Formats: sequence, C-alpha cells, structure tokens
Amino acid sequence: MANDKRIDEATGVETVGHEWDGIEELNNPLPRWWLWTFYASIVFAIGYCVVYPAIPGLHSATAGTSGWSSRGALAHEMKEADAERAGIRAEIAATPVEQLASNEKLLRASIEGGRAAFKVNCVQCHGAGAAGAKGYPNLNDDDWLWGGDIATIHQTLQHGVRQPGDDATRMSQMPAFGRDGILTPAQVQDVVSHVRVISGQEKPSGSSQRGAAIFAANCAVCHGGGGEGGRNVGAPRLNDAIWLYGGDRATLTETVTNARYGVMPAWGSRLDPVTVKMLAAYVHSLGGGEAAPAPAAAPAQAAAK
Repeated sequence: MANDKRIDEATGVETVGHEWDGIEELNNPLPRWWLWTFYASIVFAIGYCVVYPAIPGLHSATAGTSGWSSRGALAHEMKEADAERAGIRAEIAATPVEQLASNEKLLRASIEGGRAAFKVNCVQCHGAGAAGAKGYPNLNDDDWLWGGDIATIHQTLQHGVRQPGDDATRMSQMPAFGRDGILTPAQVQDVVSHVRVISGQEKPSGSSQRGAAIFAANCAVCHGGGGEGGRNVGAPRLNDAIWLYGGDRATLTETVTNARYGVMPAWGSRLDPVTVKMLAAYVHSLGGGEAAPAPAAAPAQAAAK
C-alpha cells in the first residue's frame, strides 16, 4: 500500500495517497448540502437535549426546559379521556344495575367499559375469552352457582367469594367428607359412583345404588335429591356435563374427600362502583346471562286492596 498523494490525470483531483490492489481514492470534498445538513443536525440535537429530557443520569434523565415527559403526556391524555367519559359514567352510576338493559346507550357503554376492565382484572383466571379453566368457571354458559341475572352477577362481583370480613360475600361450605371422617373411603367411592350415574357418565351399579342412599342422607340437602343443585347455598348442579374441577372419578373422589374452597376477590373494594357495574353488564352479555327473576306475587289480601 503506497502513501503517495498525486493528482489524478482524468479528474484533476488529488488522491488521498493510499492504494489497495491498484485502487485509489480521490480526495473529493463532501457536498455542501450534506455538510449543512450535518451541522443542522448537531444544532438540533443540542437544542433537543436542552428542551426535552435526554441525558441519562444516575436516577433519572435531565428534565429539559419544557417540562415535558411521556408520563406527564399520558396522564394528561388519560385525564382528558376521563373527562370525556365523565358524563356517561355519571349516568351509569345513577342507574340501578338491573335497569341498564332498558337504556341502550348506557348498556352499550357499560359492556364496552366492562370488556376493558375484564381484560385488566379477570383474564388471569377466567381467560381472555371468559371460557375459564379448571377451578375457574366458564362465564359463557348458563351454569351459575348463585344465579346469572345481572343483579346477582353484580352482587357476586361486588362482594366476591369466601372473602373474610365481608358478611355479604358468597359463601358455600361443603364438608370434607373423607378427610373429616364423615364417610369411609368405600362410601366416598359409592357416592362418586352415584354422581357419575346421574351425570350420565356411568351405568347404574351396586356401588351407585349404595351411593344413592348415602347421597340422600348427606348431600341432597344442598345439591337436591336429583343433583339439580341449589343456588340459595351455591351448591353446583351435579346431573349435567359441566364441571368446575372435573367429573372423572379421581377428581370427584378428591372433591368429596377434601372439598373445594375456591375464592374470588371482592372487586367492590378494589374497583370503583361504576367499573364493577360495567363488569357485571359485560359478564351478563357473554351469552350465559339470565333475565331478572320475576317479582314475587303479591299476597291475595294486598291484591284485593
């Protein structure tokens, strides 16, 4: 590699003095437009570092003379969005949850707000599509422990399931029949056989016949004589194909032996009342929601008046 500068005969431009395998480089000056663009970029970068947060420090970046920050911008946008929604949220707050369906605008806003809240707070257990998982109920079907009308769903969301210190929380208490010695292991198996028969999973047998008598003495008070369940105590229906933990023999044996005590947060203590109401509207809209129960018939004397 030579290091001799010379004037290129073809262009009249001095070379840089280096040669690589016979290839030489001309020492052409940079275009002025490029230089001015480069200088302007330097000036802009300096100005940006002065005006906006830019230079990292030990705990934070320089603040910048404008006082702007991405966090501040986000907070401002969220405040503006909250202001835009304030009117509709006030209307939802003033409307009893069971009357939301009578106002299409409020119902639509509640469902969309509940959809957003569900994605933040509920998908971890119930799944993105609310299909649930083992131990977490599917919210798309019409199988409800305490009821599926919007007011009942709202009550469940508000106070949760098995939440200590809340007298209004949903509470069901199934005995641990095997663990506490109420039933022997053989009797547990007989009860499991009976449950699997009434749910259509097994054919009747001697075990299921014995289990029917044990079921009538120990389980029917909550689950009903035919396993139809009892919403007044949150007892699940046992004569269908819907299972929270599973309907196979091993899982049912575990359930009867040790019982299940699932919990759900009391969202009324974690979310604002309007958000809880919107969650109730969204869950009710998923496909398994029920109409509100008809009011009880007035007594004959009152009707006569």
